[in-house]
Amino acid sequence: MKKSLIFAFLLLCSSLLFAAYNSLGIPDSAEIRQGLLESWFQAPIESLRAKIPEIYTNDIGQKFQVRMEEGESTFNIFVSPQNKINVDVYTDSGIKIEEQYVYPGDAQGAFVVIRDKASGKTLRIRYYFLKNSEVYIQFSPYGKLALTDLIIFGNYAARGVSTGIPFERYYYSSFQEVMKTTKNVLPWDYVLANPDDYHSIQQMIAVIKEKLPLILFTEDAMYDEYNQLVQISNGKTFESQSDLQNQNENKKLFLSSAGFVKWIADGLVEPIAGSQLKREPLITETVKVKDTGYQGILSQKYSLFFALDWIRNLASALVSVYSGQTYLFSNSGVDVNINPFASAITETGVENIVTFIENSGYTIEVLKSMLYVLAATEPGTFYFGAIRGTDRTVKPEVMAFNECVAFFPYFLNDGAFDCAVFMNGRQMTLENFCMYYPDTFVYLTRVKSSENFFPQ
Repeated sequence: MKKSLIFAFLLLCSSLLFAAYNSLGIPDSAEIRQGLLESWFQAPIESLRAKIPEIYTNDIGQKFQVRMEEGESTFNIFVSPQNKINVDVYTDSGIKIEEQYVYPGDAQGAFVVIRDKASGKTLRIRYYFLKNSEVYIQFSPYGKLALTDLIIFGNYAARGVSTGIPFERYYYSSFQEVMKTTKNVLPWDYVLANPDDYHSIQQMIAVIKEKLPLILFTEDAMYDEYNQLVQISNGKTFESQSDLQNQNENKKLFLSSAGFVKWIADGLVEPIAGSQLKREPLITETVKVKDTGYQGILSQKYSLFFALDWIRNLASALVSVYSGQTYLFSNSGVDVNINPFASAITETGVENIVTFIENSGYTIEVLKSMLYVLAATEPGTFYFGAIRGTDRTVKPEVMAFNECVAFFPYFLNDGAFDCAVFMNGRQMTLENFCMYYPDTFVYLTRVKSSENFFPQ
């Protein structure tokens, strides 16, 4: 009986210890770091240069490597968790796969002390707590206290926020303690998410990908409420309709940029409403400009806000179908206009930024960070985007919303962020999209995803 009680007590202690390390599934080096202050974190750079990397093991068997790496003006002390990777090894008998252990400095659970080379002073302490290493929390000294930053893909969700906690405490704090001491000063909801909340997003992505081979990009083309191929510009059938008649024979779909995102919307609307969306409500203007102003004069010649009007009206139509009530754009709440970032890391240092601009949207530079925050705070939501490009073939140049895109941000089962991007009947990565559209703005409208998705 006594042995059973002892075993139960040890099991309870083990469970509590495991929970402390794994509430977020993060390898934690806190107990190891408690003994590294003088020998590593505050040691002179000369003595650190003579040290070889050291391996430590925490109480639940997780291994960490402690090492120093030098930069041009700073040097870093890493406490990095062990990771296992598969490596192709070339031998006389062919290629074989071997497992190797590595200790990445930015892996989930890594801890870094960043020090100034000239003075030896600690500049920052950084914690990597997610699969995406470009999302992290860091602390810097302000007197004896600590200021904290939360960075998401190069943009500050919080910068220089006072913790009221002694800076030195963060040399050895567990990540649980980090969260506890910052829970009231950092927007943790921007970065923490439950991967189980994105099943409908992933379902829609899979369905769209399956249909992409059927889609042929065709300028100005869409399908109306009768599933007839018409021109967006005037609602009429194509003059060269005979050239497109083979759509019924080979089941191809002819869609423009705007027609493609409408096709996605129709896949949500038709199972509920029994028909596809009409063209006329989708071209309703949502931006008012002065007739005598610069944009007003230009709008008499160019369609400056076509794609913006289109995605606003599309998203509003979906809200109406979902709710069973008619919502116009102005009261639908579909616009994404949050401002979660105030500054960004640039080539010249940290600079203040304006995240959202009315009737322009978000810059490409902040788009990935924005979609990350939106995925975390609005799980199960996807976004129509209107791209504001520049027509440089005319003088003066004209900036207009002419192209549409759909973003499906979500988190994988291991917590890593991903975003499927669909445009003009094809899929691309978010990184490629940002590369193809530099120096542009993207306006976003939100739509709730659904597993009840059946595009034609």
